Amino acid sequence: MNNMKSPSLPLLTRLKLLLLHLIEYISSRSDGTINRRLFNLFHLKTSAPAKKCINNVHVSTSDVVIDPSRNLWLRLFTPARATGPLPLIVYFHGGGFNKYGPDTVYFDDMCSHLAARLLAVVASVNYRIAPEHRYPSQYEDGFDALKFIDQRHNDFIYVNTDVRKCFIGGDSAGANIAHHVTVRAAEQADQFSQLRIAGMLALQPFFGGEERTDSELRLTKVPVLSVHATDAYWREFLPEGADRNHPAAHVFASGDEQFRNLDFPASLVVVGGNDPLQDWDRRYVEWLKGCGKRVVVAEYPYAVGFNKYALDSKVSSVAPEFKHPSQYDDGLDVLKFIDLYEGRSDWDRRYVENPNAFHASYALLELPEFALLLDDVTNFDREQVNSN
Repeated sequence: MNNMKSPSLPLLTRLKLLLLHLIEYISSRSDGTINRRLFNLFHLKTSAPAKKCINNVHVSTSDVVIDPSRNLWLRLFTPARATGPLPLIVYFHGGGFNKYGPDTVYFDDMCSHLAARLLAVVASVNYRIAPEHRYPSQYEDGFDALKFIDQRHNDFIYVNTDVRKCFIGGDSAGANIAHHVTVRAAEQADQFSQLRIAGMLALQPFFGGEERTDSELRLTKVPVLSVHATDAYWREFLPEGADRNHPAAHVFASGDEQFRNLDFPASLVVVGGNDPLQDWDRRYVEWLKGCGKRVVVAEYPYAVGFNKYALDSKVSSVAPEFKHPSQYDDGLDVLKFIDLYEGRSDWDRRYVENPNAFHASYALLELPEFALLLDDVTNFDREQVNSN
């Protein structure tokens, strides 16, 4: 049963979600695949080169071809008002592995804002999509893009950029790709002459398994994502005959001995309180911590964001008599929790009345979650840059 109240969304957001639903309905075939010709008629794209001004920071975009035979390319987002050396974010867009690209208007906007706010160069990768290209095509494209940047960045990045301070990031399916690419880069670190990974950004990452989690069973009437949709995405992406316990989806199913010994970077994991994937995301966090990896959690149970966002255990260590906010029953209890911390130097009081943190809400600029996301990513990146 869905016991999370439906989010009260701005009209603009509801119109965007309606358009998204209509496009997917019109272009989806009965077997779950996408009619590309119909989809592309409605797919909102942006062109490059282009320039934007975001909060008085000018951001320029340009496209760089890596391998035309597989349509592998990246879009660069470069802030102008920066003295460098700038960190680099290699970003993988979401879309269930089967749609969208760096030129999709939502991801172009998102990466532009990340570049402007963080004063970082963002390289958003266009990878092959399913079902035409199944696993491991997306991971191979991501790793090859990373090697291309390591070897050729001086040829196309024209500002002072420090590739030794590189972050691998993504949202949803893109966060899944970011994890697997980061693992492979850690396993094959000797293939990189200059690039070093300072951190990983996983925004509502897309993981799964054959088991149905509580959040998947409970959150059945929320925007954007459903269990029916996630099952279809996995069917189109995983190898023929594989189930959802495949290690691409269920990354922590096969044990942790090998991963424990990897030099895996600190990670920021964003969890949405109205996202059916939240239980998988929390398990991922616990797995990372159990393997001795540093993980930072930005969880918006009722669109509450935590600055300094250290580990979940920080709540109980500061005030052990109170529960973590994700365990609270309603918004009034969350307000009580926030009031406890108001005035503390290590917590931000950021409350939004409606639980809008559904899957992909971070990509909608008009929602408060977008501002919270920029805050959390900025703080995490700066902390990692300063510590390396």
